[in-house]
Amino acid sequence: MKISVLGGAGMMGQGIVRDLLSERAIVPLSEVRICDSSRPRMEALRAALGDDRIHLVDLDVADPVGLDAALRGADLCINAVPTLAGHQMRIFEAALKARVAYVDLGGLGTFTVKQLEWRDRFRQAGVTAVLGVGSDPGMSNVICRAVADELEEIDSINLYWAAELVGPENPVLVPPYSLSTVLAEYARPSTQFLDGRHVECAPMTGREHLDLPEPWGRCEFMYSPHSEQLTVPLAQGIRDKGIKEFTWKLHLPHREHEAWVGLVKAGFGDFDEQVEVGGRPVKPLDVLQAVIARNIERNGDRIPAQDSHEIHLAIGRGRIGGAPATVRCEVVVRPDPLYAAYVDAATSMNASIAAQLILAHPKKPGVYAPEEYFSVASYFPELEKRNFAVRLQIRRQ
Repeated sequence: MKISVLGGAGMMGQGIVRDLLSERAIVPLSEVRICDSSRPRMEALRAALGDDRIHLVDLDVADPVGLDAALRGADLCINAVPTLAGHQMRIFEAALKARVAYVDLGGLGTFTVKQLEWRDRFRQAGVTAVLGVGSDPGMSNVICRAVADELEEIDSINLYWAAELVGPENPVLVPPYSLSTVLAEYARPSTQFLDGRHVECAPMTGREHLDLPEPWGRCEFMYSPHSEQLTVPLAQGIRDKGIKEFTWKLHLPHREHEAWVGLVKAGFGDFDEQVEVGGRPVKPLDVLQAVIARNIERNGDRIPAQDSHEIHLAIGRGRIGGAPATVRCEVVVRPDPLYAAYVDAATSMNASIAAQLILAHPKKPGVYAPEEYFSVASYFPELEKRNFAVRLQIRRQ
């Protein structure tokens, strides 16, 4: 089988390639195409992995001829190009044209609703697409499915993601993932599912405190734009159980959280809206990215070793056998030597898992969210294989 990884030399793409070619592989792969605009990064990744199944494809995703060539003959396309770069629909449509199965990493739900409108086109063409298959969204959707499957009636499912860093405080601000994504999570309104309908909520609202085990401790969460709340409460086996509330909330490490709030207060939340500097138009995002990159390069020797811990948690409330019940499903990702070469092991590994599970079973044509496509029984063992700790608890009242 052949997989094309678009953006395969980027931060997430490199990790996806590593997992696809690892001993954890689910399906036999004869070729993994690293498709990217950076030849040096592609060559460095090939040299680091030393795997003959790697093929390098120089790609400008804005070039339709090159994009078609990158997809031609592949069994599946993994779109790891950052969503807010603006190429999501172009790649999505190209996969349909090429009759190649498609997955992406989502990205705040920016294109999710529009992509889902293509269900019939993909189904009629016999092509499969699954949207948002990283950790959040992706794995988070599957843990919501696990919760929903245990409840006979559902009142609410509340989804949380928290990250914490353990070690000396970092004097240098290092974005945990795409800078535009972080800023959007703090600056843009989100859509939540409240009182049985989707409503728009202001940025950084929905504040809620949860007491979690160490190293997280007492965490403050807030609403944030994501795709899970756009799809999970409408999924078969969830909506028909009567769900009235579904929310997604974020917690980033305390000191970094303060920095992102400050940047949004300073106006960097409107990161794509140009301003004039010296008579020339510039995007705030371009300036901020350049400054942060320069600061990291200049002060790399001051960046301390820190261990990253993250928890993905879904809490469902409803009834089992007519009696009130609470179902809690969590996935904990702690430091592990297995993750040493990854920028974000959870996102990259989950994208690899999703792509391979699609290839491992008869495909279902159409466009799906992860909670609609994957079974908990096949997904969770792959998480455990990668040292993610999965726990499901049911409490009947």
